[in-house]
Amino acid sequence: MLQERYDYKPINRKNIDGKRHYATPEGEAVPSVTTILDKTKPEEKRKALAAWKKRVGTEQAQRITTEAASRGTRLHKWLEDYCITGELAEPGSNPYSQQSHKMAELIVEHGLSNAQEVWGTEVPLYYSGLYAGTTDCVGVHNGQPAIMDFKQTNKPKRTDWIEDYFLQLCAYANAHNNMFDTNIKRGVVLMCSKDYQYQEWILEGDAFEHYNNIWWQRVAQYYEQG
Repeated sequence: MLQERYDYKPINRKNIDGKRHYATPEGEAVPSVTTILDKTKPEEKRKALAAWKKRVGTEQAQRITTEAASRGTRLHKWLEDYCITGELAEPGSNPYSQQSHKMAELIVEHGLSNAQEVWGTEVPLYYSGLYAGTTDCVGVHNGQPAIMDFKQTNKPKRTDWIEDYFLQLCAYANAHNNMFDTNIKRGVVLMCSKDYQYQEWILEGDAFEHYNNIWWQRVAQYYEQG
């Protein structure tokens, strides 16, 4: 599947005031996409997260978050290997590996089967002077150049719960276009829940432009806040 059409060079992470930044090849330290989204998160979303932590308890919230992060790491590894080799490796006997492997199988079957090309995985991207980050996958999806994002979830998501995912897709599309003079205006979220329900969102056309405008508003807000 992997077709290396572009020269993706590594960029180095660094923490500034506890927030993730990247050092670009030009020598600039720019915030990560996730840092911008976190710092400009709407107040109602902050309150909702705080209310959830209060409802389930700090210890339980931490356990859920840690397990989800571990599951996500395993899932991404399976899918990254698949994009490179065209095959999913055997999961072994570890029950957590088996769970994430089955989730990866569903994403491959229902989502990545529609990817005709993979140009890179864990692709480092930056928009000069503004932001940087690493996206899961860049390639061709249903005949269109696209940013593809792999997600795990504890339970199926509603569209209005994942708007930050759409902003991430726009951020990375803009960065890729800026770096390589491409015209990516399509993003795909490929998600599987831990109980094996697959979901997919395709961001294109008016919806892409809508979230692209919001992304640039959030970038402006980040720098205005200082």
